[in-house]
Amino acid sequence: MRVAIAGAGNVGRSIASELIGNGHQVMLIERRPTMLRQERVPDAEWILADACELSSLQEADVAGCDVVVAATGDDKVNLVVSLLAKTEFAVPRVVARVNRAENEWLFTEQWGVDVAVSKPRLMAALVEEAVTVGQLVRLMTFRQGQANLVEITLPPASPHQGQPLRDLPLPPDAALVAIARGRRVLVPTGDDSLEAGDELYFVCTVDVEAALHGVILGGTHRATPPPE
Repeated sequence: MRVAIAGAGNVGRSIASELIGNGHQVMLIERRPTMLRQERVPDAEWILADACELSSLQEADVAGCDVVVAATGDDKVNLVVSLLAKTEFAVPRVVARVNRAENEWLFTEQWGVDVAVSKPRLMAALVEEAVTVGQLVRLMTFRQGQANLVEITLPPASPHQGQPLRDLPLPPDAALVAIARGRRVLVPTGDDSLEAGDELYFVCTVDVEAALHGVILGGTHRATPPPE
């Protein structure tokens, strides 16, 4: 993929290094000359420009990117970059960093955001995921399409322990995408069976979360919402 990242601070550089390590082409756009630390990510393309300026994005050929990441420390800037990337350049995928939790409600598809990443929300959700058994924990929301990544840690009393996954009556719009078991991560197949302590990761719509909880655990659904 060709990826443009607005903001070359610690977050932007870290994302760039990870993507380059995975074989992607990365362009870092930064408006402050003092932040142009090309030696930190030497394999990236560096551009000194204001990503909120339409002309700057045109010169950077953002229209040719598969993904734009708005990764600055300013939520207003990230929203403007996201909106321009989606509406002016039709970038297929826009990911935006949310710095302040109270601004998260703004990061929707109306502002061009496909995925909003809130570090406070994600960290709190991961804490809950690590200590919560028998609850449905929402880890991430995919705004466009209104789908969530959710986790359920299987308690010993689950009615489906030992049964093959092909017999698991999942509701529509819910897919089991991974099972974390001890130090292993399993790609689930129909022949796999569930064990107590399994961490089950699903992608599902909000509407079927209660039904999913009922299938996996039985009883009353009690979702742990994403932290505000």
